[in-house]
Amino acid sequence: MKPFIPRVATLSLAAVMGASLLAGTALADKPYEGMTLNLASQNDQFAAVLAAIAPEFEALTGAKVNVDIMSYPELLTKITADYVGHTRGYDLATVDIVWSGQFAEAGYTVDLTDWIKRDAAEIKVDDIYPSLMASLGGYKGKQVAFPFAGYANVLAYRKDLYEAAGLKPPATMEEFVADALKLTNKSKKIYGFVANGQKGPAVAQDWMQYNRQFGGSILDKDGKPALNSPANIASVVAYKKLFDEAAPPGAADYDWGGREESFRQGLVANMQTWSIGAADYDNPKVSKIAGKAGIVLTPSAEGQPQEYGIGGWALGVNKDIDPKKQEAAWAFIKWVTSPAVHKELNLRGAGSYLRKSEMTDQELLAKYPFLPVIATSFEHGDGDFRPRIPQYPELQDLIGGAINAVLVGQADPKTAMDDIQAKAEALFK
Repeated sequence: MKPFIPRVATLSLAAVMGASLLAGTALADKPYEGMTLNLASQNDQFAAVLAAIAPEFEALTGAKVNVDIMSYPELLTKITADYVGHTRGYDLATVDIVWSGQFAEAGYTVDLTDWIKRDAAEIKVDDIYPSLMASLGGYKGKQVAFPFAGYANVLAYRKDLYEAAGLKPPATMEEFVADALKLTNKSKKIYGFVANGQKGPAVAQDWMQYNRQFGGSILDKDGKPALNSPANIASVVAYKKLFDEAAPPGAADYDWGGREESFRQGLVANMQTWSIGAADYDNPKVSKIAGKAGIVLTPSAEGQPQEYGIGGWALGVNKDIDPKKQEAAWAFIKWVTSPAVHKELNLRGAGSYLRKSEMTDQELLAKYPFLPVIATSFEHGDGDFRPRIPQYPELQDLIGGAINAVLVGQADPKTAMDDIQAKAEALFK
């Protein structure tokens, strides 16, 4: 990857870092000279770009930023062990939307609320979507991490296959299921549907998206588990039907990477996904369907309100590190989420949006014409279809085991959901 410096180096320090971040400090004065910040990062599309831009922050401030890129399970395991053991191995970490409750209750990361209020003008908080500020790192009035990479749940579809079949993108989940079955042609290795099936977080998170769109909810109106509700069981039945009749062979073991690759390689007509992947669908270097992919809002079941699922990542500061490092970590967060740097990050394919100004930026729109779909999702976004509560990790494990067991034929939907309901209830006692 080419170095990031050519574009940003032409900007003044004030333009890149905010007028007051290092106010009164000349470029030659590097306030964090000799300091190293270790950042634990999820291996999503933004990770490589994040690592590429880090040297520019060092050139500006003197602080070196090491970006340690790892898988979802490894990331959670490593940073949790670091926080619990107070080993201070990581100064910063990408924080998934669903970890906010757990991190807030445990006090793992610095509460950034007062810093955000203090620096609101510099950060340009009004330019950040409120839905992302509230959900990415926000929990019960605390901001345990700062939003960095907002994702919208979208429907990616093959325009050419839909046109050939005389179909329009589905407006309801009923149409979605019918289209997926109709567009499946196994003799030609074309499949109408793909989703995560792999046991654990992968299948749990994808099923929860579909479950909400089918009209289900894993919690009842009182915030208690309702995993074996009739609506939830019905959505598991529908999910299995799609896997059995319209998904590529082996999809029950797909995680996010496998799912995305099947779409890019031209095997799949429909894929509900996070918007971060959309930047690569028209990239002929990695995609066989360049020019053939469309992006629209996800459908909901007939009679159900339109769902605008959002997710993504925030940047959290380890509460155990010393104040000087906390200051440097906060400076990095403000820099990397600043309008100029965050735009550049996305021009380089990070697919991680945050600011309203990015959605109307002509340079970004020319490269990524699907941005209005993401903007609509962010404007009406719901980050709670995967509940941001302290019990979420255990709930996810239960769901991830049960749904996978159904997909591979080890359990029927009702039995699987009945079995985990009692275990889920125990988490809330």
